[in-house]
Amino acid sequence: MLSAVASATLSGAVGRVVSVEVHVSNGLPGFTIVGLPDAAVREARDRVRAAVLSSGLPWPMRRVTVNLAPSGVRKGGAGLDLPIAIGLLVAAGELSPSSTEGFAFCGELGLNGSLRHVPGMIALADATAPPLGLVVPLCDVREAALVRSEDAHGAANLADLVRVLRGDARWPSTPAPALASSAPAQPDLSDVGGQALGRRALEVAAAGRHHLLMIGPPGSGKTMLAERLAGLLPPLTSTEALAVARIHSAAGYALPDGELLQRPPFRAPHHLASVVSLVGGGSWSLRPGEVSLATNGILFLDELGEFPVAALEALRQPLEEGVIRVSRAGGTVTFPAAFLLVAAMNPCPCGEGVYEGACTCSAVARARYRRRISAPLLDRFDLVVPLSRPDPDELLAGAPGESSTTVARRVAMVRGARLERGGELELSPDANSLLASKLRAGGLSARGLHKVTRVARTVAALAGADVVSFAHTSEALSLRAGRAAVVA
Repeated sequence: MLSAVASATLSGAVGRVVSVEVHVSNGLPGFTIVGLPDAAVREARDRVRAAVLSSGLPWPMRRVTVNLAPSGVRKGGAGLDLPIAIGLLVAAGELSPSSTEGFAFCGELGLNGSLRHVPGMIALADATAPPLGLVVPLCDVREAALVRSEDAHGAANLADLVRVLRGDARWPSTPAPALASSAPAQPDLSDVGGQALGRRALEVAAAGRHHLLMIGPPGSGKTMLAERLAGLLPPLTSTEALAVARIHSAAGYALPDGELLQRPPFRAPHHLASVVSLVGGGSWSLRPGEVSLATNGILFLDELGEFPVAALEALRQPLEEGVIRVSRAGGTVTFPAAFLLVAAMNPCPCGEGVYEGACTCSAVARARYRRRISAPLLDRFDLVVPLSRPDPDELLAGAPGESSTTVARRVAMVRGARLERGGELELSPDANSLLASKLRAGGLSARGLHKVTRVARTVAALAGADVVSFAHTSEALSLRAGRAAVVA
């Protein structure tokens, strides 16, 4: 007999529909899977057999052939275990073909027949769109319901699922997913002593989503400031939260209690991270990297000068386009990469380069350190801020600065005003003249001009101005003053 069951497989962060065709025929007992399966799919024959027998169901002692259509598309992961098992039971006569019509199946099988978590469930649920209902492991049904709230069903094990399909039981009920009821506590900006310039740069970066690079010696508070930036950004909208959940699900990260996140993600990979871990990829299964996991949030690169040069240069394209294209022999996958880049670095290898007579680095070592940050990459930072260690009096005074809540309120007002205005603020003649003089003197590139103009508009919006003045433009230029410490 022949049966066909609908399913899906993960390709990057997108699901692709797969038809699982199972043929049971006379001949020597055997089990063959064709249709470009990876190692995990090929091993399904052992998992499926053990799960079927553990569930008290008979195994056909005949020749079984499984075809995964379309045959020219690579299939990966253990999520095809369940549709293979269901197709086998239909082809063997244990389930009627009508019982599986109108359903797609995704799930991994344990040897005892239990249904286990499958990465990328949101993408798989998207691929198997209505009118098909979706049957998934019980632990994944809330995640699938984020995009399939009406027709996502879960089962704890294969035996229970067979009883439901035979009409002997009902689908178990699960609570509907929602935005997380409470966001985790964020570090507060009031903890930062002094650093007026750093705090101002943080506010401007949050208000205009400007990429920020902080340069200063160890102990100047660069990491402390960066960790508080997420608390200044507005909560994610439902659309943004779903996009974040989709990419995290594809990467294999479980959502907390199956709920959407409220706060923008904050990713901080170690400086020894490889190019693949940063931008995504892999040999067979192409997975999203840190730039994609930071979508709609923040990617923080601490010790920027210690990252591999190839990894840093790979950031240039996604910073401009908001997506990352990963190409391998098996195909090309496009991942989202719309993130806010925040980086911190020392002025030199020893970190004391800003203090006269304190630096122990040779001229060659300083030049080599600076060359790790190329001019094109540096030009993609809207804000390049030099920081020094806070004044002792400011630290010892203990007077807290503005809280994250106060600054976040101003950031939200600026973003709301931009939406209401529907356009950008105009530059005054004095502001245009200042930028023209910088261009003629070679102090700005065309990309630099665009970024300074954007920053100046953000500064003007924070001030509640209706036009970008000379003062606003001067502050925007001053927020790039740290470039001298890198290009000198």
